[in-house]
Amino acid sequence: MRDTLRQKIIAVCDKKILAKGETVGVSFYAFFANKNDDPALLMEAATWWIQTHRLDHFEEALKIKQLVQAGV
Repeated sequence: MRDTLRQKIIAVCDKKILAKGETVGVSFYAFFANKNDDPALLMEAATWWIQTHRLDHFEEALKIKQLVQAGV
């Protein structure tokens, strides 16, 4: 996963956790604007989320942040 995506995921998870607590859920769409202006980046996130880790549509932000930080 490219570093810019990794940083964005961590920042979004931190923001959501701060606002709604450690059990808040996110989907990979949370890291993108409603406008699909970077389809390659969206597919990179989707591949990591769906194919690599076989995650559910919504997962706890804390879990996602920990996976990304671990470089898994």
